[in-house]
Amino acid sequence: MRFLLCLSTLILAFSAQLSAEEIQLGTWGYPPALPEAKVETYKTVGETNLNLYIFNPSGHRSNDQKSAIVFFFGGGWRGGTPGQFHPQCKYLASRGMVAITADYRVQRRQGVTPMQCLNDAKSAIRWVRENAKRLGIDPSKIVASGGSAGGHLAAATALVPGFEEAGEDLKVSSAPNAMVLFNPAVMLTDFKGKDYLGEEKTESISERTKENSKSISPIHFVRKGLPPSIIFHGTNDEAVPFLTVQEFEKEMKSAGNSCQLFAFQDSPHGFYNTGRGGSAERQANELKMYNATTRLMDSFWFR
Repeated sequence: MRFLLCLSTLILAFSAQLSAEEIQLGTWGYPPALPEAKVETYKTVGETNLNLYIFNPSGHRSNDQKSAIVFFFGGGWRGGTPGQFHPQCKYLASRGMVAITADYRVQRRQGVTPMQCLNDAKSAIRWVRENAKRLGIDPSKIVASGGSAGGHLAAATALVPGFEEAGEDLKVSSAPNAMVLFNPAVMLTDFKGKDYLGEEKTESISERTKENSKSISPIHFVRKGLPPSIIFHGTNDEAVPFLTVQEFEKEMKSAGNSCQLFAFQDSPHGFYNTGRGGSAERQANELKMYNATTRLMDSFWFR
């Protein structure tokens, strides 16, 4: 079943359940200023240290067995910052999860392609599972999440084979146990002979992936036995066409997987973000959307 949400009593009901203290703004600088987080390096490539910003629940202990969620920021695999998911991390930590926002290499900073971004995302999930006992995490309850290109990476850690970092312990899985996807790029090229993206988007992604789009396109690897997923997507998304996630949901369900698409009527790309500025009306609307998506995420199975 697909759920169509609009600016109505449902969203207002979700909004009312979050206090003013729980509504945090995104932190959009790089490197992010996240003083509440514990910072650990999960991978070093050359002179680049890739960090995880870890938000622990109050009173968290290393012998706990908490669920964990790892967020990957958006930015077209070209830029972005882990601070994007600061609000979600703060909230979920207050609800008892270990919430983590991950850095990874991007084109503008390290000159990499989306394939290396995926290498890093898989490394991040593997590192969390490998260190689960020390971090007070249940290694069987690790969720991958992210928005846009970060949503692609979260989905790809579960669906796309290969792209594991050389030298890591491949006996430790880099696949998550669930996915929470915000306007994710789950289709990177033509699918089943149909162009859902349009020529301009298809060519742009092909250029960024060095003509290897299909090799990391999650929908092309849908199969039975994948982790459960929820998707939040605006019907007016100009960057990631809504039709692509509709097809993804259909393919996932046809293969016997649990996949729930929450469609936000008339909402654009990145509708759930906060702290980006703009008009008072835009900021108020983004806070409503943040509230709605956060409460829906909170109701997912993993906590």
